[in-house]
Amino acid sequence: MDPNPYPVSFAVDYPDRELSRLSSFFRLFTVIPIAIVLGTVAGGTWQFSAGGGTHDAGGVIAGAGGVLFLGPLLMILFRRKYPRWWYDWNLELQRFASRVLIYLALMDDRYPSTDDHQAVRLDYRYPDASSELNRWLPLVKWLLAVPHYVVLFFLDIAALAVVIAAWFAILFTGRYPAGIFQFVEGVARWHSRVIGYAVTLVTDAYPPFRLAP
Repeated sequence: MDPNPYPVSFAVDYPDRELSRLSSFFRLFTVIPIAIVLGTVAGGTWQFSAGGGTHDAGGVIAGAGGVLFLGPLLMILFRRKYPRWWYDWNLELQRFASRVLIYLALMDDRYPSTDDHQAVRLDYRYPDASSELNRWLPLVKWLLAVPHYVVLFFLDIAALAVVIAAWFAILFTGRYPAGIFQFVEGVARWHSRVIGYAVTLVTDAYPPFRLAP
């Protein structure tokens, strides 16, 4: 056990059982409804138009919500506070998004819940902004995290390739290869740490460059 674990923890329970081949085969389609639900709470804008003449009809549908970044940044900067309900919103939204991502990556064949944690365990401690968070650091965290963005770009490409390999493995054997599972879990863990540091601003501890817990 690490005596000083990183403040953001992430893990996924390995499905030591046979996974649904049918659900896995159609995963890109079955994930669509819950992805739409996630989009409505995670923010986003969709534009549509109809008609081909001079009187085209159109409109915009906007999603509300999303991870709170600017609000916590300003509160930490000027008030040395992190409102608890903003923290709760960011954590639960990240958990929900992680469940959808894990489902899409074939790591769990149970349909993502909007509230139950299921196989995904994402957590970080509520920070005492007045004593644990540097009021000026949130202004530059996004820049300090650039090396992580570069590494994660390549890790995401690798993760996509191995998930495709896992898809074939599940179709033929019904099992998710443990080595691939641990790699994809590690990439998701890395993302969660960077988000906790540079986006939700819950810790000033710089994320480690590792896939392991």
